[in-house]
Amino acid sequence: MVNYIQTETGSLLKNLTCPECGNIHDAAALNTVCKKCASTLFAVYDFTDGFSKPLLANRQANMWRYKEFLPVVNEKNIVTLGEGMTPVIPIANLKQFTVANNVFWKDESGNPTGSFKARGISAAVSKAKELGIDTIATPTAGNAGGALAAYAARAGIKAVVYMPQQTPGVFKDECRLYGAELVEVAGNINDCGKLVNELSALNGWFQISTLKEPYRLEGKKTMGYEIAEQFNWELPDVILYPTGGGTGLIGIWKAFDEMQQLGWIGSKRPRMVAVQSESCNGIVSAFNAGLQISEFTDGGFTIANGLRVPKPYADKQILRVLRESNGTALAISDLEMSAALKEIARHEGMLIAPEGAALWQAFKKLKDAQWIKDGENVLMINTGSGYKYLENIEVG
Repeated sequence: MVNYIQTETGSLLKNLTCPECGNIHDAAALNTVCKKCASTLFAVYDFTDGFSKPLLANRQANMWRYKEFLPVVNEKNIVTLGEGMTPVIPIANLKQFTVANNVFWKDESGNPTGSFKARGISAAVSKAKELGIDTIATPTAGNAGGALAAYAARAGIKAVVYMPQQTPGVFKDECRLYGAELVEVAGNINDCGKLVNELSALNGWFQISTLKEPYRLEGKKTMGYEIAEQFNWELPDVILYPTGGGTGLIGIWKAFDEMQQLGWIGSKRPRMVAVQSESCNGIVSAFNAGLQISEFTDGGFTIANGLRVPKPYADKQILRVLRESNGTALAISDLEMSAALKEIARHEGMLIAPEGAALWQAFKKLKDAQWIKDGENVLMINTGSGYKYLENIEVG
């Protein structure tokens, strides 16, 4: 049995391990990617002593209810605005499309700053605070920048945000209101990422680019813990996820593995579905071609700016999850997303992000193709609020 110094959070964090080469990194040190092969690092926890599900009873309804499986050691370093434990909402009025299936949304729009990005940023900023970081930088398509600006303000840490010029103005205003330094870039998120990488090295910033550090993944994985808990520890048969950088997809899959180690769930897994924009469909193309990595793909503007990620850093791991789960990948057009967004708003009373709307069209296509079978429980992850995207949407 491993002996640990008692901590205020009870975190069972053991080390950071590279899923590609197996290289182990010290969890108490500042790390970004694997020093040996540059892969994303995964936080590894000690589950040998077990952790009983009843211990969750009476805990606060936010993601830090799973604090033993998050990387922050001292309670004083947790930077939280109440993120997590978002509702699971069944389809109510569009049942002509869901015949013989139970179909649900997990609605992340109620998170602080209006999206699921609050989860990953809460974990990353908390760990940065614990490691003594004074400046954090990130490239963003929108929501991650606003989340970083808010949580950095809460933590007393400087935030530097690089955002494409084509991003809707509300995302830019949000960053400035929270006091972040905002830099607009004539290009896509990959162009922003290159600048952040160069300037972080020059200025000594800690960059939290998607899956180029180990902590955002840990916050995002809490969606997986919540899904299991909210479905009474019986996972859905299919989970549809809007896939830009893919942190949430990988994180949810990681959570399922961890919960099996804990004995909370069995070996049954959902089939995972990555849904992309036709503008940036590199994962879809790679999956259909049987490739292990994706090619750089950027068709330009999409109303779902969170899906405009031409080359996800962890493409290999995204594709691995899809294949391990016997899942699939689809690309949806802007016209389809816009129609789906309006259909959900007018019949379900939810103004979801275009990224979430893409899932509704993907569900209908998979249902028509009988890839989704009668009797299966289906969960769609709406990643954010549609209110931020009104600049991109024709209301009529």
